[in-house]
Amino acid sequence: MEIKILLPLDDGETSRRTLEFVLANRERFTPTLTLLHVVNIDKLAYRMIPDFQMSMVKERAQGAGEQLLHKLAEPLLAAGLKVAPRLEMGNPREVIPRIADSENFQLLVIGRSQLGEIRDVLFGAVANYVVHRVKCPVLLV
Repeated sequence: MEIKILLPLDDGETSRRTLEFVLANRERFTPTLTLLHVVNIDKLAYRMIPDFQMSMVKERAQGAGEQLLHKLAEPLLAAGLKVAPRLEMGNPREVIPRIADSENFQLLVIGRSQLGEIRDVLFGAVANYVVHRVKCPVLLV
């Protein structure tokens, strides 16, 4: 029986370490991983982009997200894993738990900043937020 595994990644250092962990332990993972990248549209709105330009910005952000997914999938594919890439728009804190729960994933593998739990609580790291809101088991890397 193949376990449904959700692997949310971005272009940060924590995701790089998470990807390295998955590759180093690839024999422990099912052959197919759902690789999720969430384009944080909240950050786009923060920059006070006028409404008439927002659709163009979202299109470019989506294109960049697709390129990132392709780049992140390459080493997993080279290691013999199958990847189901998935790009979503929204706030990662909301999107990751929604997908994990509504699509019955059996494991969420997510990287956690090495800056410490206190900083995560104070500044709201995505991993810390998600861990407390998903129904499935979580592997923190």
